Amino acid sequence: MPCELNPFSDRIHIEQLEVFSRIGVPEEERATPQRLAVSISFWLYQEASALEDKIENTVNYSAVAEEAKSFVRDQSVNLIETLADRLAIHLLKTFPMQKVTVELRKFPLKDAKYVSATVTRATSVG
Repeated sequence: MPCELNPFSDRIHIEQLEVFSRIGVPEEERATPQRLAVSISFWLYQEASALEDKIENTVNYSAVAEEAKSFVRDQSVNLIETLADRLAIHLLKTFPMQKVTVELRKFPLKDAKYVSATVTRATSVG
């Protein structure tokens, strides 16, 4: 089985997708949606060479991006770590991917470029 040799060799990556969510510890920070940036990497069950250059044989990254924006928009959480975890799990349940990494960036500090949380989740084998 080729997947046993290098199970996560082929990856699709979306860099800094702009999303909006109600997030933050103080209630006033969650009062209005704030801009976040999410980067998503995901690994398919098949290698690119097995996809036969057909969109129906892969996970459409446009659908992943739209689903991520919609999911994040409907959330209201305290912690960036919580939102990153929930998004990763949601994407694994929604699309046929074997592994996903989500980096969520928030821009709350005036003297820092951003604050981020990164999570990696994989489907259970068996």
